[in-house]
Amino acid sequence: MSSESPSERIVFVDDEADVRRANRQSLELDGFAVETFDNAEAALAAIRAEPPGVLVTDVRLPGIDGRALFDRVRAADPDLPVILITGHGDISMAVAAMRGGAYDFLAKPYPAEALMASVRRALEHRRLVLENRRLRARLDAAIEEDPAFLGISPEIVRLRRLVRDVASADVDVLVLGETGSGKEVVASALHRWSRRAAKNFVAMNCGALPDSVVESELFGHEAGAFTGALKRRVGRIEHAQGGTLFLDEIESMPLGLQVKLLRVLQERVVEPLGTNERRPVDMRVVSATKVDLGQEAAAGTFRDDLYHRLNVVTVAIPPLRERREDILLLFQHFLVRAATRFGRTPPPVTAAMRDHLTRHTWPGNVRELDHFAERCALGLPGQGLAPTGAAEAQTAQTLSEQVERFERGLIREELIMAGGDVRQAAESLGVPRKTLYDKIARYGLAPTDFR
Repeated sequence: MSSESPSERIVFVDDEADVRRANRQSLELDGFAVETFDNAEAALAAIRAEPPGVLVTDVRLPGIDGRALFDRVRAADPDLPVILITGHGDISMAVAAMRGGAYDFLAKPYPAEALMASVRRALEHRRLVLENRRLRARLDAAIEEDPAFLGISPEIVRLRRLVRDVASADVDVLVLGETGSGKEVVASALHRWSRRAAKNFVAMNCGALPDSVVESELFGHEAGAFTGALKRRVGRIEHAQGGTLFLDEIESMPLGLQVKLLRVLQERVVEPLGTNERRPVDMRVVSATKVDLGQEAAAGTFRDDLYHRLNVVTVAIPPLRERREDILLLFQHFLVRAATRFGRTPPPVTAAMRDHLTRHTWPGNVRELDHFAERCALGLPGQGLAPTGAAEAQTAQTLSEQVERFERGLIREELIMAGGDVRQAAESLGVPRKTLYDKIARYGLAPTDFR
């Protein structure tokens, strides 16, 4: 076991020198780093200066006794495992302490193997707690920076930086991304981070409306402009005055309306149906598509001049499969959010869930991941788990291939949670740094990719 990390250090407290010496020797022979103290005050000072992985303390101590030491340590860090050593007369007290949060107790006399086993379990518990803390801290930091771009991958960091830069430039933007990748999220951020944030953000999905309705929705109409037009309607373009107009699935817009939209973009005026009045508009237009508009224009299904007018600045959203470092972080966020919404406690992430998160290609991107987290929060993860059988069997035929695949995934996940810090990842995995560096090189991983 690695002794480099403070989280692996054992603090052992007993006022008898022979007991301290014997237990220290046993623990060190088993690979643990041990610091011994003969009183609670000195141990408490050391714990406050550098929290250990486990505290082992005798109950009967001069001055502050072991139970009081436990209470003080628990007040400072409720998750620090504390193992109490008791005489037969103190067992009832130790049981009460365990109900109050103590990790374990050992009744004297106890074999060295019992202490070793209890310490190993306590260290594993501590390791998981610290890993969850780091993940929660990274999640909170990412959410605080901006929840719309939650992630730690280089791709999402670049996207966040690009969107912030473009938002202040006040130019029209074409957002390119697959289904479910977050195109409206990007459009909303462009509005929110711009000087237009105080005005309306108006969204319209061009593919969700019949062709006969799109023109009226977009340009508006006067009363009597057509059968059924009983009163004036302000179109989406006018409603976005001073703000941002977001046109999703722009490739679905009928060719006839593309001509009118081009005129709006070029002249910044709109003519509602049923009037010859030209009304000036001041807005930013953000359009989004899941297809290559250049190819659509070449094929004649999209106007070439409109494509070039929309394509002032292009923001491409990477699919989730290309930023796999973010999957666990996003899943944890969606899981907590869904559980809160459903009034439930977030369930633990099972091995089956992790396997699905790792193996699946996420064709539905972030939206699909969000829906999977909702099913998991409801206790229905099986409806979203990748199928087992021949398809998965082809990914790793031999035992050694499966072991290597699992090991690579585990190392990658630890590097993600450690932000590329190899030392921290080595501590979490319980291996020497040199061993981890060798494995990182063997699996073609680059720690700098996870920072």
